[in-house]
Amino acid sequence: MSLTPESQLANAVLMIRPVRFQSNPDTAASNRFQGKNTSSPQQQQLDAAQEFDALRSALESHGIFVVQFDDCVEPHTPDSVFPNNWVSFHADGTVVLYPMEARNRRTERRPDIISALSETHGFQVREVLDLSAHENDGHFLEGTGSLVLDRVNRIAYACLSSRTHLDVLGDFAQRMDYEVVAFNAVDRDGAAIYHTNVLMNVGEEIAVICDVVIADEAQRSAVLRSLSDTGHTVLSLSIDQMDSFAGNMLELRSATGERLIAMSGQARKSLDEQQLRTLEANATLVNVSIDQIESSAGGSVRCMLAEIHLQRVNS
Repeated sequence: MSLTPESQLANAVLMIRPVRFQSNPDTAASNRFQGKNTSSPQQQQLDAAQEFDALRSALESHGIFVVQFDDCVEPHTPDSVFPNNWVSFHADGTVVLYPMEARNRRTERRPDIISALSETHGFQVREVLDLSAHENDGHFLEGTGSLVLDRVNRIAYACLSSRTHLDVLGDFAQRMDYEVVAFNAVDRDGAAIYHTNVLMNVGEEIAVICDVVIADEAQRSAVLRSLSDTGHTVLSLSIDQMDSFAGNMLELRSATGERLIAMSGQARKSLDEQQLRTLEANATLVNVSIDQIESSAGGSVRCMLAEIHLQRVNS
């Protein structure tokens, strides 16, 4: 495959506006971050739509190109607000589709969105790499939830869980020419952390990680060494900060070239003064309260953004 050089930071993102958002019972067993919102499904949808609109507005006001699609009423996809789990976009024109653990999440994969990105919005799609057949074997890899990509150095960090399997990781790595750094990570109760992107993010110069949840010392050292060897300053998070979604941030680049870090209001409040100084010296922080989405669905700002690294005609 083509190894088109890729920036770590995208200046465009895909967002899916929810229409029937609610805490998904089919994902509750593996996602201990969700199910804390006791509002009715109708109220959860109302709140989620408002929070979605606020995040989109904040990103656009800071020079990020947001491509929005609305979810469909049927089939019911309660987690559609998190498109990064089913798709990733790459600078060589590759679009990757991923195998999902929950059956009611698999219909989030929408070919019409990929077609519209090309035909309506001018993004160049060369190939669609569909890994979803791994679902037939009960093996999964949920996009850039399962994968935290160092796109410049072509390293895929992944914590193993019921949603992230080694054979699919190997398939992705071989086809996309990535090195895999896989590890196990558990929460304070010893349960596997369901997605890698709730515990770490790799930016251009700073990597944020809750490394204490990697219990195996050799694995933890390997992850930290990889981050250091690729020139990243490592900012460590506590478990409490991870539980506040501080690991679920995403670094982007504005239309004027400025680095931005998108995160939730809860995540920002959890950070201490020194951590904030480190991040603010690196980028402008864009934070929006999405408390209802976080407490209902167990995902945060990074999960809501599928970075578009595709080249754009006349961009």
